[in-house]
Amino acid sequence: MSEIKKVRVPDIGDFKDVPVIEILVKAGDELAAEDSLITLESDKATIEVPSPYAGTVKTISVKVGDRVSEGSEILSMEVSAEHTDEAAKAAQSEQAEPPEQTERTASSDNGQDKAQPEHEGAADTVSAEQASAYRGSARQPSQMISASQDSKQAEVKPHAGPSVRRFARQLGVDLSKVIGSGPKQRILKEDVQAFVKQALSKSQNLGVGGGGFDLLPWPHVDFAKFGPIELKSLTRIKQISGANLHRNWVMIPHVTQFDEADITDLEALRKEYNENQQAQAGTKLTILAFLMKAATAALKKFPEFNASLDSSNGEANLVIKRYYHLGFAVDTPSGLVVPVIRDIDQKGVMMIADELGKLSSLAREGKLKPTDMQGASFTISSLGGIGGTAFTPIINAPEVAILGVSRATLKPVYRNGEFVPRLILPLSLSYDHRVIDGASAARFTSHLASILADMRLALF
Repeated sequence: MSEIKKVRVPDIGDFKDVPVIEILVKAGDELAAEDSLITLESDKATIEVPSPYAGTVKTISVKVGDRVSEGSEILSMEVSAEHTDEAAKAAQSEQAEPPEQTERTASSDNGQDKAQPEHEGAADTVSAEQASAYRGSARQPSQMISASQDSKQAEVKPHAGPSVRRFARQLGVDLSKVIGSGPKQRILKEDVQAFVKQALSKSQNLGVGGGGFDLLPWPHVDFAKFGPIELKSLTRIKQISGANLHRNWVMIPHVTQFDEADITDLEALRKEYNENQQAQAGTKLTILAFLMKAATAALKKFPEFNASLDSSNGEANLVIKRYYHLGFAVDTPSGLVVPVIRDIDQKGVMMIADELGKLSSLAREGKLKPTDMQGASFTISSLGGIGGTAFTPIINAPEVAILGVSRATLKPVYRNGEFVPRLILPLSLSYDHRVIDGASAARFTSHLASILADMRLALF
């Protein structure tokens, strides 16, 4: 037996008249409990409203651009009586647990932990002893991943279901520090388990993951007392990528090798081709397409650059990849994204240029799929269209190297007793010094420069 239920906007804090920016379902869709229904965007954050029931969408009461508040009707659903009972039980269970237990840091006067509740469903991945060890270590200020006592640090309630929240509380995990792998970054139980495993792995200090840092607290300054200010929220992409970049910069010992490549003949070839194809409106060739082809040839000669460092079995191993999927950074209004072109070694320069154009357009329009940004074995960040002479790109973990490219300029080069103008391309190769030494990096950039000077070398 089923009944029609109206789904309304739940408690979203102090936000009122929040615009609807995305409708994630349509009439007739079969939904599970906690599936996302709509996306709201306030002046501070993006909020997704989950479904409280499992059932079938009958009618939708809002549209993109509408403004809603707590209690506003979103849609109606046909829900079975069984699912209704389950939802009611889950809600009662949530209310039975005080919200202040979300971040548990209780301890006795002598510093010993009080008894923690037993957790269910995690025995296959995280033992009770490991969870206890994690909870104990989470309170140490030297641990980078810790259970924060200041709930004000999280402006938006983490996107997770009631069962996941209970599971996180039992393990003492702060969900605001967990990155979700579900739809729209929803936090799953597996994400919480992986978070705990990562913390335990770091505490073992194997030399690959790195340890914590006992740093001074970040300074809090009231900038308004010095003059006018403006608060601007970071985009969602910058929030996610910022955390990854910070981790990569702190955890990976970066070294950058700078070099130059003479691309005078290559640029002449590129311009000649584009001029011939202009009347036919064909694919436009860019230096980046040649760079990807040349980098692939260099990666074949120096396979340790096309690798990842792995310590999952307790010791450091180098995973050499026999595929050549290259990522490239794209500047979008929301921030940098890194699409991936697969199997570069099996494609010609024209096919690479065509995919570059299509993926770049999708990135700027915000239409890239998650699969379009996964699986890269090496990344190129090109600032040639903007400017600069050199920079230090941050390695895109779990890769071990990244190539940065700046603007090519004409320089006088001494040849055959005289100075001649040559077009010189600056190269900046950042590499993980745990895997690659300086001599190997110099050989890599030198070989890459020779290929760019004569693309025929990419055939061998």
